[in-house]
This record gives sequence, structure tokens and C-alpha cells, in this order.
Amino acid sequence: MAVIGGGVIGLAVAWRAAQRGLRVVLLERGELGRGTSHLAAGMIAPISEARTTELPLLELSLRSAGAYPAFVEELTDACGRNPGYLSCGTIAIARDEDEAEALERELEIRRRLGLEVSRLRASQARALEPALAPTVRLALDVSDDHAIDPRTLTTALADAAAAAGAELRTGTEVSALETSGRGVEGVVLSGGERLVAERVVIAAGVWSGEIDGLSPEARVPVRPVKGQVLRLRDPAGPGLLTRALRAAGSYVVPRADGRYVLGATVEDRGFDTTITGGAVFELLRDAIEVLPGLSELVIEELSAGLRPSTPDNAPALGPGALAGLHWATGHYRHGIMLAPVTAELVVGCLTGEQASGIPDAFSPLRFASPVPVGA
Repeated sequence: MAVIGGGVIGLAVAWRAAQRGLRVVLLERGELGRGTSHLAAGMIAPISEARTTELPLLELSLRSAGAYPAFVEELTDACGRNPGYLSCGTIAIARDEDEAEALERELEIRRRLGLEVSRLRASQARALEPALAPTVRLALDVSDDHAIDPRTLTTALADAAAAAGAELRTGTEVSALETSGRGVEGVVLSGGERLVAERVVIAAGVWSGEIDGLSPEARVPVRPVKGQVLRLRDPAGPGLLTRALRAAGSYVVPRADGRYVLGATVEDRGFDTTITGGAVFELLRDAIEVLPGLSELVIEELSAGLRPSTPDNAPALGPGALAGLHWATGHYRHGIMLAPVTAELVVGCLTGEQASGIPDAFSPLRFASPVPVGA
């Protein structure tokens, strides 16, 4: 089988498939883990990101987050190191009365959904995170939200997949799928090489829709959504912030070594990845307002990534319109969080272990064009 895409999702699928005894070739157009995964903050935060309009996604996210500790333990055993997992929790902050009212509404929504969230007075929030600004009005503490370093995670997944027998090919761009009336037969590489594969998993993120060889009704529509991100380092080491911090307009995610990820904008600008002064200014301004000590940190990196989004912002998982074609794409902002459950579901379909285990809300077939009457 061939897996197209070497980000967190493609690598997780390749690892699980190789573990199950499948012969796997992973094809990555650039370097492993250097696309969207490289720029992700790594929040595993189904509770903080819960929306009543996205209940199937919430259920899938909770399932994946619950699987993460065992996933990390197994991955650590397979590659010999921890992939940067932190059981840090999330604290959501309100800066003024309007934001406090919005946070109260968010609290009520989560309580109605049966999710564990604690309401904190400003003094309680600062007791937990002393670096917070004294102007904080209200906070929510979500202890079951966690985080992971996607860069460490992709390296660990690549090592584990290779150790399990997967072949990982970098600098290998897939230009088209080869299909017939029976379904998928393989892929054509940009240099003209043909690779025979009866099963193909498209996990190419924002590039998933750029692969030729599929009719319009067999495609999953994926568009890029730009996000500008900063990475900062505290010369004094870790400790400024112990939880992931969310405030209106920004988030800050700690790493174990005193580094922090600050993000992120949401921009519909196609494949543009330029860095803009206005976006950087606004991210820093909003974050420093609630975490003043951030102004003393060293900026190590400014970057812009592209999130793969479908029309309904939900992923496309499992069998597609052609026999042998499977999808693992369109995760939007949730790729890191959904990696364990995506690999479980997709590989379950590949092996026949759970051919009907994927909810209809995530079926790639929901985007298939209807056949006109009389056609």
C-alpha cells in the first residue's frame, strides 16, 4: 500500500499499518514532518475547542485525546524517547467584562455537554499561573486538555514506522493516481515512475486536492487556511507558564524546555505563506496583555502554515469513491489531536477490522457529486 503524505497523519497511518503486517511505502514531496505538522502548536484540547454545532467532531476528539497516553507510551517504547507529551491542562482567560460574559457562556455549554471545566476567580487563576496579568477578570481551568510537540512527534513516528518495516521516501512527489474500472492501481510520481499499489491512502494535507487522476465526484475538496505563528524562548528556562493559555485572539502553548508557541491567525489566502507585520504585532499585543512576561522572551521563529480544511471543517477518513482509495485528510486545526484515532480508523478499514467504524460525518463520500437523474 502507498501512503501519500509524511506529516503526523501520514506517519501515524504508516506506523499502524506496518504494525499490522501491511507492506507500506510512504511518499513525501518534501521532508518528513516539515509541512503543516512542523508549524502546529500541538494542543490536544477537545474540551477547550468543543462546539455544540460539531458534536460528532467533539466525540471523535475526546476519543482521540483519551487514546493519547497509551499511544505515547507505545510510541516511546517503539522509538526509545518521549515524543514531547505534556499533561499540562489549559487555562482560558477573560480580560474584560465582555470576554467574561463570553467565557461564562462557554462554561455553560461545556457543562451541558458533561465536560469537566472549573470556573476560576481572577485570584484563583493567578494562584495557578502567577505570571498572568492582574487585569484578568475570569478564567476557566481545563485540566484534561494536554499538549505535545509536533516536531518531536513526527520524528518519533518516522522512527517507529521505519522500525516496523515501512519504507519512507522523501523528496518524492505524487503527480497522479493510476485507476481503472476496478479502482486504484497505483500512483505516478512527478518524475514519471509508476508505483503499483492496490491500496492508496491520501494524507497529503493541503496538497490532497492537487493530485491528478480523480474525477470531480471522487475528490475530497481541501483548501488551505493560513495561520501565522511565533516561537519564543525564555532564557531563564521553563516556568513562566505551566498550562496552555487561551485568550480572545491568541493562545500560548508551553514546551518542557522553556519554549513557547504563540498563535495563530486564521486567514483564507490560498497557498500564501508570507509573514506580515500586522499579524505578528496583534498576536504579541494580545498575548502580552494577559501574560506580560512574554515581552521578555526571545523570538526564535516566525512562520506561516497552511491548515487543510474541508467545506464543513471536518476530516475525511476512510474509503473513498474508488475501490482501494482511502482518505486521511482535511483535519483543519485538529490534525495533531486526531492522529491516534485517525490511524486507528483508517488502518482498521485497510485491514477490514472495522470497515464500518467511521461515522458518516467523516466519510469522504459526503462530498461526492450526485448523479443527475437520467444520466
